[in-house]
Amino acid sequence: MPECLKKFIMTLFKKILTKYLLLWLTLVCVVAFFWEDLFGKGVFDPFRVSKGVMQGMIAVTMLAIGSLLPVEEVRQVFRRWPFVLGGTTIQFLSMPLLAWLFATLFHLSEGYFLGLILVGAVPGAMASNMLTMLARGNVSYSVGLTTSATLFSPIVVPLLLLFLVGTRVELNGMEIATTLLLTVVAPVGVGFCMARFFSWWNRLALALGEIIANLVIIWIIASVVAGNRSLFEHVVWWPVLALALVNISGYAAGYFGGYGIGLDSRMRRALTLEVGMQNAGLGTFLATAYFPQFPETAFCCACYTFGCMFSGIVLSQILRYLARNEETTETETARKEEAA
Repeated sequence: MPECLKKFIMTLFKKILTKYLLLWLTLVCVVAFFWEDLFGKGVFDPFRVSKGVMQGMIAVTMLAIGSLLPVEEVRQVFRRWPFVLGGTTIQFLSMPLLAWLFATLFHLSEGYFLGLILVGAVPGAMASNMLTMLARGNVSYSVGLTTSATLFSPIVVPLLLLFLVGTRVELNGMEIATTLLLTVVAPVGVGFCMARFFSWWNRLALALGEIIANLVIIWIIASVVAGNRSLFEHVVWWPVLALALVNISGYAAGYFGGYGIGLDSRMRRALTLEVGMQNAGLGTFLATAYFPQFPETAFCCACYTFGCMFSGIVLSQILRYLARNEETTETETARKEEAA
């Protein structure tokens, strides 16, 4: 096969996968849910066997993400550190507190309570970067926020969990911190360095990195669905409503928090999406690894992945429409001033 045709096929596949990520996520999860009904209980179930390698799958995803980080985007983190640190602080304060608030208001049981807190505590998802671009937001700022939250996660996530649920659930904060350091932060750093020093790795990351990251997240969520079919058959709607409220309130916290730290409109759009879209795929892994006695916890993380992807796509289109109107108004105002 000619090289140009290979590149065309890979580019087309990447665009189709990224653009319709929510559709593929839904389809794969539906197959995972009905696998035993379709093929029988005695048949090999591929979605269940991946449970033992989830940590490695997350590490591969973060390696791909690190390999795709442009040097200029990383420099922007240091150049705009007050804005990046301010946005990261808003995320790590608002989301866990909102999760605790709604989990308390709805009087959720331990498993669901922990699920909401875990959803609120994990760092932002890379999907927010893609949706920021669709919303005509500041993509470099969005990447900076995701990078910052990821680097702080081994310290912040265990502390948040200990503070918010430490009295309700037994936690090993140091073990969770070590896991996040080795599974999330280290692969990002290794991937970034390898892409800088080895041109072949950089080419490989550009061709396959985004595809691998998205496919792994889809498979992890589908595995959780397969492992908790009974929970998904009898959905408890109060936790789902609480998750939706956390998601919507998170967007609001990002938007109004952006005003508070003096962001322009493009950076506010980025922060809005970053705060509301959590890395629930990472939360799902943490739930299955450290809280297997509470399957409801992984259920919450899996549900949030669906919810924030759907709401994020809708919100990005709304923000895109508002940005287009804003740009049109600014253009017309500039013409009138020139005419005057």
